[in-house]
Amino acid sequence: MIQPRSIMMSISLIVIVLTLAACSGSNEPSAIPEPSMPVGGTEEANETKRPQTESFEMLTADGNQSLEATLQQGGEFSLYVFEKFTFDAAQGRLSLTSNGDYYVDIEPLPSDYNLAELETAGKEELEKTGKVSDYSGELVEHPLGYAELYLQASGEEGISDYMVWKSEEGDAFLFRLHNPKGEEASDFASPVLVSLSTVQGDS
Repeated sequence: MIQPRSIMMSISLIVIVLTLAACSGSNEPSAIPEPSMPVGGTEEANETKRPQTESFEMLTADGNQSLEATLQQGGEFSLYVFEKFTFDAAQGRLSLTSNGDYYVDIEPLPSDYNLAELETAGKEELEKTGKVSDYSGELVEHPLGYAELYLQASGEEGISDYMVWKSEEGDAFLFRLHNPKGEEASDFASPVLVSLSTVQGDS
């Protein structure tokens, strides 16, 4: 009685293996898909810990609202992006979909970045826009909370920011933000700053 049972178990195992091989189209073991993993190639382990969507409370022209944002992956970081925004992962640029002149460029900084050199470069860059103000340090009622460097220039064409900011994980980033004068300026400012506060480096 033992022998026929062993034969049946062996046949069952062979059938299962052949079925898996046929489904996968190769001789390699079939991988179980992970529904939570975003589309777009290989993802870092830390990204899987972040939900695909998050809701954020913010003050808008219509008062306080809860807006949903979707997790998107950049070259070396991820962040949450709101519905009216477009994220170009190749350039690291987050922009207003209806008007690409409203944008912020996100650049990961090396661990040994020189803050003094960045400050000098930022001032030279912003002086072309207008008078440069320094708001570095603690940012009261601001989504970013604190910035090691926060330079801002306001001119006839609008506002430009040059910021060095660290995430809770200790990853440093350079933000170059351009907010021209226009009807869409208010639609851009609040959501983009909230998105920047969610930037997280891949480790």
